[in-house]
Parts: sequence; structure tokens; C-alpha cells
Amino acid sequence: MSSITRRSVLFAGLGITGAGVLGGCSQPSNNTSTAAPSLLSPSGPEVETVDGARASSGKENHLILTAAATTVDLGAGVIAKTWAFDGRTPGEAIRISAGDTLVAGLSNRLPDQTATSIHWHGVALRNDMDGVPPATQATVAAGDSFTYRFIAPDPGTYFFHPHVGAQLDRGLYAPLVIEDPKEPMSYDDEWIVILDDWIDGVTGTPDEVFAELKQGMAGMSGMAMRFMLGRADSELLGGDAGDVKYPHHLVNGRVAADPAVFNGKPGSRIRLRIINAGSDTAYRVALAAHKLTITHTDGYPVQHQQVDALLIGMGERYDVLVTLGDGVFPLVALAEGKNQTGRALVRTSAGRAPVAGFRPAELNGLILTASRLNAADQARLAPSSVDVTHQVKITGGMDAYDWSINGSRFDMANPTAAPLLVRHGQRVRLDFVNDTTMWHPMHLHGHTYQLGDTGPRKDTAIVLPKTTLTVFFDADNPGQWLLHCHNAYHAEAGMMALVGYQQ
Repeated sequence: MSSITRRSVLFAGLGITGAGVLGGCSQPSNNTSTAAPSLLSPSGPEVETVDGARASSGKENHLILTAAATTVDLGAGVIAKTWAFDGRTPGEAIRISAGDTLVAGLSNRLPDQTATSIHWHGVALRNDMDGVPPATQATVAAGDSFTYRFIAPDPGTYFFHPHVGAQLDRGLYAPLVIEDPKEPMSYDDEWIVILDDWIDGVTGTPDEVFAELKQGMAGMSGMAMRFMLGRADSELLGGDAGDVKYPHHLVNGRVAADPAVFNGKPGSRIRLRIINAGSDTAYRVALAAHKLTITHTDGYPVQHQQVDALLIGMGERYDVLVTLGDGVFPLVALAEGKNQTGRALVRTSAGRAPVAGFRPAELNGLILTASRLNAADQARLAPSSVDVTHQVKITGGMDAYDWSINGSRFDMANPTAAPLLVRHGQRVRLDFVNDTTMWHPMHLHGHTYQLGDTGPRKDTAIVLPKTTLTVFFDADNPGQWLLHCHNAYHAEAGMMALVGYQQ
């Protein structure tokens, strides 16, 4: 399939989503207030009531996560000084069952009096455990600790990372798998695949990257750019693919020249849990000589679809099933628009792997993006009229690096200044209107939304430049929740908003 056809598949999917919902809803409005609204507290009685009604298994899982400076071996002689949980990146996977209570202590041993937190990405947990300073908690100061305690409500593939500054672009992340005690799928083995764009401790730090980006393209005119990528074109992403020049793209913490290896048996059925933990890079992912069957998006089941490759933005997760062939097969993550790759290997027998730069034909095959998928029947939102509509206009650009929502940069010192207001029990419609020339993966905390009338349930979705994506969610988790671009640098520049439940 040609690149033009791939692009048409993506745009057709977005067109279907828009056409399916715009006709039957009220006209969008911002529904914000000029007066300071009265919002529910992240730890108030409404939060306690909803949390107390969650189904609990009665089982508690206790652990300590220590965030500290460390040195990690990324393979092929690449040694990076970074920050990580318990001295490794990715951190060790946490595996619990839906209904279990996770009791996770964060011990902050980061240098230079650096504060941090943990955000449990994609989990519809109680608001005061969401890990977003200052909206839901104070930062955890260097030398201090904080205990996160919450019921894990929904099975699926998730991950966790800080929500302070650009710390996501260090090594502070790890997978969180919430297993279904009544798992309906059948498979022989499982492999968690974490993708990441890596710069920390190699050519710079995230703070140095952001300092350069903040100058904008106009401010960098005539100057040497250490970190700014310049133009990186991708037809799949509708134009400019990213901002940052990364020296390495990792799969499970390893560079392409020295890849991680999954050992399996020919004919076995494997569940891949694929997580994009990167900060500025979408990946096109394929397993050479294999088809992938998409089963879940962002933790929620979809009607199964077979594809050659996936396009996965930052913060997105896909579960796929694959039946392994006989041989050595590279799993390749093409950094979309950046002409670089990460890779791992699947080995089911003896043999030599293809060279590090090998790109399987599947990367140019059938790519169905999330907008072309349908939610499984049990995951689909019940039919309901819309109670409130918010237009979420994505604004700003590279020239001034003034990324924002509805024309305003988010004020982290005053997060409740101009919230998008909802009330408990409402069906909410969000119209993401991308007024920029770049794509943005838009992430909503504490909820999942549905793309259109029948699309997949997600908490992070790609919004292409100069397009509108309409999604729906039920306001069933009271509190104060961030909505933001999951490009770490766009968010840090101000592309965030607060979805606030009114009293």
C-alpha cells in the first residue's frame, strides 16, 4: 500500500468519526466561567463516595518505588546518566488484578532538590492519587516520600511516570498491567513492549532541550540548534512529525544495534502489550513477516482487526495478538518522520537476525489507526444525550513555542483559573479542534472517552493538524483532572487544561 493510501486511510477514519456525531448534538460552547467556579476537592466526600463504590477484591499489593539518579546501559556501548525507578529503565512492571488495591510508596532520592510525583497514566483511579501537582497533590520533595493508595478499577495496559516538568523524558517510567481475573482471550505467552525516544545523559537533558525549544524557531534563526529537529515530515501525521532530535530510539531500554530479545516457540500465540513512553515521537510498529491482530486500545477491548503495522502516539497503548513463525524476526519501531528506528527481536529458532537498519515490508502495509476501529460491545458507551459540550481548540506553534489550549497557556501555579466545567453524571462531548500545523496526542486523566458513536475507548488520541476529532465520556469520576497534549514539551509549554467537576 502506498504512503498516499495510508494517509487516506487515516484521514478517512477521522472523517467517519466526525460525520457520525456532529449531526445529532447541540452546538459547541466553551462552558467556562469568568468567575472563579466552585470545584469539588480531589479528596472530598464525592470522591470518597465514588471510590467506596468501586468493586474491591480485598487484596493489597505493597511496594516501594525509589526515584534516583543512576547510570543505565542502553546497549552497544551507549551509557546514559539519567533518573530512574530502582536503578533501571524501563522500571520493573507492576502486575495486579482489577479490584486489587495498589499501595505504592514513592521515595524521592533525586539530586539537586528535585521534586517529583507519579501519575498512573490511563487509570480511572480516585482523584487525589492521580499524581498531578499542584492540582491533586503537592510535589514530593527531594528526600521525602508519598504513598499512593488506590483500587485498580479496570483491566488493561497502562504505565506510570512523573507529572512534574519534563521528567517524563528521563528514564522514570514503567508498565502497569491490570489483569482481568476473568480474562476472555486465549494466548500462550505475553510480551510488554515499551517504546521510547532517548536523549537524557547522552547528548543533553530534558531541561536543556526545553530551554532551547522555548526560544522558538524565530528565536533560533541563524543559530546552531543542538536539540531542535526542524522539519520532520510524515504523511501519516499530516505534516510536521516532531520537535526534538533524539540520538536513540529504544525498545525495552535497548538501542537498535543491541536489541532486547523475546524467545518463543513457533506456532505460539503471543499477546503484545505495546506502550509508547516517548516524549516527542510517534512510532510505526511492525513485526517482520507477521500480521498483528489489534484487540485493545488504551486498555479497552475493540472488535478485532488484523493489520500489518500500528501507528502509536505518545501515551497510547495497543494490545495485539500474533502467532509466531519459525525464525528470527525484528520488531521494528519506525520513528515517524524522523528516519530512525528502534527494534527488538523475536526468536523462535536458531539463525541470524537481519541487520539493525532492516525495515520490514509490513511498515508500508495496512495501517488501521484508532479512528478506524470499533469498540467491543461490552466497552461501548451506552446511548445517551449530550449534557455539556466543550470545544478544546489546540493552538500555538513552533515559531514562538506558545503551545496552548483555547489560546491560553495553562498556569500551573493557578490550575483552576479557567476550567472546563462538568457535573457528576453528565455525558460530555469534547471537540478537539486542531488549529496548528502539527499533530497532538490528547490525553484525558481519570476517564476514557469514545471516538464518535462506535469508535474505540481511549484516554489518548491523535488529533491531526487542521482537523477536528469529537469524543464522548461520562463524568463518573469526580475531581479535578488534567487534559493535555502528551508531547512532554508541548504540555510543559502550556498545552494543558483542567476538567473540573462543579459542586
